[in-house]
Amino acid sequence: MSLQPKHHLDFADWLAAERASDQGRTEYRNGEVFAIDGSSEAHNLICGNLVGELGNNFKGRPCYAYISNMRVRVESANLCVYPDVMAVCGERRFLDDRRDVITNPALIVEVLSDSTEAYDRGDKFACYRSIPSLRAYLLLSQRRVSAELFLRQPSGGWLLSVYTDPSDSIPLTALDTELSLAEVYDKVEFTADH
Repeated sequence: MSLQPKHHLDFADWLAAERASDQGRTEYRNGEVFAIDGSSEAHNLICGNLVGELGNNFKGRPCYAYISNMRVRVESANLCVYPDVMAVCGERRFLDDRRDVITNPALIVEVLSDSTEAYDRGDKFACYRSIPSLRAYLLLSQRRVSAELFLRQPSGGWLLSVYTDPSDSIPLTALDTELSLAEVYDKVEFTADH
């Protein structure tokens, strides 16, 4: 998935146009609008597996997993984007009555691609860190079995843990659950070209 700048807009105008469009998704960054390209099979499988695992783990609990069609608004950074997966436990806060923009995710997951990896690790994560409710940020490779989990610490800093063995479990303590790395990567075939 790559981001190509389109043009400058006010957030409210962008959101109205995005909601009305059937021409593909865009993301909003401080007045700039970026087109979002499609994603690979591996990307889609990882996201589907992850949402399935979270959904199973959240049964009977007030926790919700959202796929990449749900937006997250980062007011302090004037950002509105489509994370690959996000989750909320407890009260869900939406931007408005349309209930298509979350403002209080506890977990955000991005599946890394060549075109977005630097942004996901850098500026995007810097923006995400300003969300008070965010407790965990998970980066998943689509080139190999690899998960990088950043957990917010009581001090406000972020602790990184890396998981690369398919038998590993990823502890999402903020959501009182864990993820099996083998399940997250189920049916994903790694090739040299992605």
